[in-house]
Amino acid sequence: MSPIMSDSVIADIRAFNRFYTRQIGLLNEHVAQSRFSLAEGRVLYELSKRGHAMGSELAQSLGIDPAYLSRMLRKFVAADLVVLTPSLSDRRSSEIALTREGDAAVEELEALNDDAIESVLQAVPAADRATLVAAMASIRRILGDPPAPGPVILRPHRIGDMGWMIHRQAILYNRQFGWNIGFESLIAGIYSQFQEAPATPPKALWVAEQNGGIVGSVFVMPSAGLEGSAQLRMLYVERAARGQGVGAALVAQAIGFARDNGYARMRLWTHTVQESARKLYAAAGFAVVETIPEDNFGVKMVGEIWEMVF
Repeated sequence: MSPIMSDSVIADIRAFNRFYTRQIGLLNEHVAQSRFSLAEGRVLYELSKRGHAMGSELAQSLGIDPAYLSRMLRKFVAADLVVLTPSLSDRRSSEIALTREGDAAVEELEALNDDAIESVLQAVPAADRATLVAAMASIRRILGDPPAPGPVILRPHRIGDMGWMIHRQAILYNRQFGWNIGFESLIAGIYSQFQEAPATPPKALWVAEQNGGIVGSVFVMPSAGLEGSAQLRMLYVERAARGQGVGAALVAQAIGFARDNGYARMRLWTHTVQESARKLYAAAGFAVVETIPEDNFGVKMVGEIWEMVF
């Protein structure tokens, strides 16, 4: 058995590799209709993505033998697909770029690949396609090739979102703070309270989404027993999305909603160990109005009530 992982993990990864290799074979059957080999297609794609590159850069990024790449480039030059120009920084090397014919060849390959993907996924329901894409992004991120972060959008919640956010926060806070299943039970009830609350006084929940996945959330509802007070609840941001201003955007959205809907103040509950959240609240204008020694979720800690008056 491996000293760093179990035999079952290794077996599962090998089984996935065998399955995925078969899927790649189905895709390649469509691309094989092209006039280019798979290796040639990869080079053309890379040049299209980069705009221009030197041969050494292409060989390294694609893992292609330099001599094989050189023969391939000579073929492309003869077919008027690429043009070589002396590098300004190193006269011994040449910059490689696609010609107009090369751009057209990439468009041809793109169309074949699009047809291949549509053929393989034709019978897959739309919801499962979204799950598949999110899983692919997770694989890339975990193995060190994260996709470029897309824009973060704030949207209303949909069916299934609440269960997912309860699940994610239970795991995140267990890993970060050691909180036990009591926390998961509590927040399940809090989300239920939000959903069951009447529409008046106003309430709202926002989900932060990036690259098709949920990366954070927050909601606002009336404070229990405090007329004219709004409660900011369940702010969370996925660790992979932190540092992009997601948390600040969610807090600002919540504050703006409360102010625009006539609330006189806004309150929230947090803990001294939640340092990142506390910095967001302080920067937004909240102040601590009460501290509470707690023995919650299997951990002794200090709770805090923060408040902002509009």
